[in-house]
Amino acid sequence: MRADRLVSLVLLLRQRGRLSAATLARELEVSTRTVLRDIEALSAAGVPVYAERGRHGGFALLPGFQTDLTGLNHDEALALVIAGSRRGAQAFGLGSALASAMLKVVDALPESYRATATGAAQRLLIDPETDLLSRRLVAEEAPDTVMSEVRRAVLAGHKLRIHYAAVDQTPKWRTVDPIGLVTVRDQGYLLATRSGVDRTYRLSRVLAAKELAEPAQRPDRVDLDRAWQERSTRFRTGGDQVTVLVRMNPTRREDLVGTALAVLAEETDADGRLRLEVTFQDPRHAEWALWQLTTNAEALAPQWLRTSLRNRAAAIATLYGESS
Repeated sequence: MRADRLVSLVLLLRQRGRLSAATLARELEVSTRTVLRDIEALSAAGVPVYAERGRHGGFALLPGFQTDLTGLNHDEALALVIAGSRRGAQAFGLGSALASAMLKVVDALPESYRATATGAAQRLLIDPETDLLSRRLVAEEAPDTVMSEVRRAVLAGHKLRIHYAAVDQTPKWRTVDPIGLVTVRDQGYLLATRSGVDRTYRLSRVLAAKELAEPAQRPDRVDLDRAWQERSTRFRTGGDQVTVLVRMNPTRREDLVGTALAVLAEETDADGRLRLEVTFQDPRHAEWALWQLTTNAEALAPQWLRTSLRNRAAAIATLYGESS
């Protein structure tokens, strides 16, 4: 909306000083012509914005144009600025809204807190895009148009039509009763019911969505944390789970436990190696987890897993044993 854009324009000038029309256009994701029209509208409304000509010219505000947000101490101001750097809002399609809100918050901070809070925030990095091995940590996101419909249905308590692409299935339209939205490690999920049965949908797999006028069949109040825990438990105990007996180097225990669904038993052999009985979601999950541990772990049972790992290792050995 134009009103929101005008506010963002003023805040950019307040916080960053003189900016060119091209820079403003890039920040606001509009054309330079639109920026010039917005500048004229602000001037007509009495906002003290002026233009400076020349190579290093641009637009700026006269000093003293500000408001203060009082009642915050330094740590509270810093917490607000850091919150604006997190990517959690991206999972619900609120990234641009968060950026706009943080502009307003920072602008309203008392002058004494603004510089110290923003300066301190530059020395704290939350959820970088890559880890220490330069592996890119990309959060799956649904299109903004999809998330807008989903959010409206959840917050308004209306039924929702979604075109959902389940794993290894043809996308289908479904009508659900939305309960709430959950984000876990930058992955967003829709908790809902369909025909009275609990359902959990990954937002990145929702291809299209439409809020319906019909009220959703759901309780007035819900404990999302408890609902998520219950569904997580059902997920871990359902499906084609397999139990594996593993003998391994104790230094890699956390790598195995971190990928397994549960540890059923654990003991230490006389030579110091660990013997664990663990469960995995399905055979493919079990094979993948054991393969990552290379010679640091040995699957003792079941036999089909030992055979599968041996065949994979033999194929790799054959490939690299051939002369190039």
